[in-house]
Amino acid sequence: MSVQTGLLASNLIKLKNLQLVGKLVSEELMLGIHASKRSGIGIEFEQYRHYQPGDDPKRIDWKLFARTDKHLVRESSTESDTQIRFLLDLSGSMNYAENGVSRLQYSQILLASLAYLGYIQNDQMSLYGLKNGRVQTLSAAGAASSGRQAFQKILVSLEKAEASGTWQSPPHLKFSELQTKTKEKLIFAGDLLQTDDEWLALIRSLANPFREVIIFQILGEQESNFNLTGLYRFKDLESGREIELDAASVRNAFRDSMTKYLANLKEALQIPHVQLIRVNLNEPIGMVLEAFLTKRKG
Repeated sequence: MSVQTGLLASNLIKLKNLQLVGKLVSEELMLGIHASKRSGIGIEFEQYRHYQPGDDPKRIDWKLFARTDKHLVRESSTESDTQIRFLLDLSGSMNYAENGVSRLQYSQILLASLAYLGYIQNDQMSLYGLKNGRVQTLSAAGAASSGRQAFQKILVSLEKAEASGTWQSPPHLKFSELQTKTKEKLIFAGDLLQTDDEWLALIRSLANPFREVIIFQILGEQESNFNLTGLYRFKDLESGREIELDAASVRNAFRDSMTKYLANLKEALQIPHVQLIRVNLNEPIGMVLEAFLTKRKG
C-alpha cells in the first residue's frame, strides 16, 4: 500500500484543494491497481505503467503526461463512452463528523477522486444533489460533460455543496434528470439512514438494466459501534431535536438496533444492478477505492 492511498481524510482535508486531493488519490490508484481492460468503475479502466526502454513512444499517454509529468504507457487504447452520474446526499445528517472529518467532506473527496478517474478516461460525467426531497442538478450532462471541463464543473459544485434539512421522499417523486436510454453508472454517496424505507424505495426506482447503482454508505465508528460513556446531549442533524441520555444505558439497545438495520438494508439491496459498499469515516479513501476497483476487476 502506498503512502498516498493510506492517507486519512483528515490529512487530505488539510490540503484545502479538492482538485489536488482527487488527483493525488486517483493517480496512485491508476499506478497501483493491476487493472484489466474491463474493470474500474465499470468504465473502460485501462492499466497504466511507467515507460520502459524498448516501449514504443507512441504508446505514451501524452495527455496524461501533461497533467502528471510522468511517462505512462497505456495497456490498451480503448476509448470510453461511459456515462457516469454522481449523486450526493445533501441532507443534514451529512454534517455528522468524527475526528474532524464530516460525512460530507469524506463524500466530496471520494467523488472528486472518482471524477478524476473519469476525466482521465474521458467519460461523460454529471453531478446531482439530493436535498429537501428533490434532485438538484449541480453539474449537468450534455455536450461538454466529459474531459477537463466536466471535471472542473463537478469540482466547483462539490466544493460549494452544503448539507441541511431532511430528506423527504414524496410518493410521486420523479427523477426526470436521471432518465436514460443508454447504459450508465450512478454512483451515490450518503449515509442511507432512513426513518421508513425512503432510501430503499429510491434505489429500487433508479436501478434497471440500463443503470447500475453503486452506493457508498458512509458511517462513523460511533454510529456503528456506539462506544460512548457518560451523559450526552444528542442532536438530530436533520430535525434539530435534542435529547439528553446516559450513553451506557442505551448502548446495547442502540447496537442491536443498528446491527439489525444494517443487516436488513444489506439484504434488501441484494437486487440486480445494485452494489453496496460500506465505508467507515476512519478508512483511508484511497484504500476504499482500491478495494472497490480491484473487486470489480475480479
